[in-house]
Amino acid sequence: MGEHPAYVHTVLDCERPRELAEFYRQFLGLVYRPGDEPPTDGSADDADWLVLTRPDGTRQLAFQQVERLARTTWPDDAVPQQLHVDYRVDSVAELEGHKDTALGLGATLRLDRTDDEEEPLYVLADPAGHTFCLFVG
Repeated sequence: MGEHPAYVHTVLDCERPRELAEFYRQFLGLVYRPGDEPPTDGSADDADWLVLTRPDGTRQLAFQQVERLARTTWPDDAVPQQLHVDYRVDSVAELEGHKDTALGLGATLRLDRTDDEEEPLYVLADPAGHTFCLFVG
């Protein structure tokens, strides 16, 4: 038995796994695990579980289909986030560029804290409503 369990990946519940996987694939430059790529033969895409990896095969995110997902209402706590992911960039210019990319891919802006000189940041929600932070650090 190993000393500690090994981290595998973070799994996001969603109603439409392919749609959310595509958002993160494009936003983070990830690739599908072999066998999880979208069908190219015109068949229906009925994937209910997908995994994205780095190009070297290191797992990053998985997407699990659920029947219904209540979107977080953050910053109001009526429906809490329960989890969010942080992404760091090196400059304000990169922050703005990646925020624009995320918005172009279907994200929504939840908080603009770019006036914070010590840690400019945006909180965005992906197309399924999961929040994530994008900050300079």
